[in-house]
Amino acid sequence: MEQNFYIIRHGETDFNKSGMVQGSGIDSDLNEKGRMQAAAFYSHFSSFPFDKIYVSGLKRTHQSVASFIKKGIPLEIVPELNEISWGDFEGVAISPEMHDRYLNIISEWQKGNLHLAYKNAETPLQLQERQKIALKKILKDTASRNILIATHGRYLRAFLCLLLEQPLHQMDEFNHTNLCLYIIRYKEGKFTMIEACNTLHLEALNEN
Repeated sequence: MEQNFYIIRHGETDFNKSGMVQGSGIDSDLNEKGRMQAAAFYSHFSSFPFDKIYVSGLKRTHQSVASFIKKGIPLEIVPELNEISWGDFEGVAISPEMHDRYLNIISEWQKGNLHLAYKNAETPLQLQERQKIALKKILKDTASRNILIATHGRYLRAFLCLLLEQPLHQMDEFNHTNLCLYIIRYKEGKFTMIEACNTLHLEALNEN
């Protein structure tokens, strides 16, 4: 059976707005803009026949699809969809020194040094191992044809590498923004990209 995965990043939070790192350790709410993004996404897809919703354990993903949940679409919380842990980066104002360290970590990942992480953080290799657990749970749902998945920015990049069988060190090639949409088709054991970083549903917000 053919299945379609509609994968979104959560809407904006105040941490996103201020440029602060959230990660899996910060359970923040959507801000006003994030709620507007969620409403715009729902308005665009309110009549679409989603069969199941999967969210991370963090409430910003729940809030991003709240209107679909209220509509009665079955929901499952999958903690393995949580954002990568950024360790000591999480929830603090980023100093120039910390920003340099952050950029250095990203650079090392792009070189293939995926076993590295900032203090007390999760490595990309550790992240992708739990992504495999999340994917296994979702693929058990053979009855659902159209699946909506709400997750996080860094998670999304790594997850797309897993689905599309691309090297994990290339994850930064996948763009994302708050409440962007990727559509991935699953057929005969293979995932195919249908749409990448779609934000057409947010155009009305950008005009205001």
